[in-house]
Amino acid sequence: QVQLVESGGGLVQAGGSLRLSCAASGRTFSSYAMGWFRQAPGKEREFVSTISWSGASTYYTDSVKGRFTISRDNAKNTVYLQMNSLKPEDTAVYYCAAAIGPGGRTSLRGYDYWGQGTQVTVSS
Repeated sequence: QVQLVESGGGLVQAGGSLRLSCAASGRTFSSYAMGWFRQAPGKEREFVSTISWSGASTYYTDSVKGRFTISRDNAKNTVYLQMNSLKPEDTAVYYCAAAIGPGGRTSLRGYDYWGQGTQVTVSS
């Protein structure tokens, strides 16, 4: 069992930056691939980024490539999402998720555990 707690969300102006963190409980954090998803009001939850259990492999949705960076610190049981050059369309609740196994994945169905989310609001 893994419990995930996100933090770092908030209100920021367009062009600004935020760094999201997701702290995981348990001793086997390095056994999980991790992902970030987001859900805007009235829209479905969508994939943002994923990272393999070692951190060697990452993947991003096209709309955030070059602006967002996912990373992890297995010693701290934490995964991060550095978000730069934020746009109003990035406004959403951001969720982190954990998937049993080494490889990152883009589908919601591929994840076994979810956090409760953190709100990110980007003003224009």
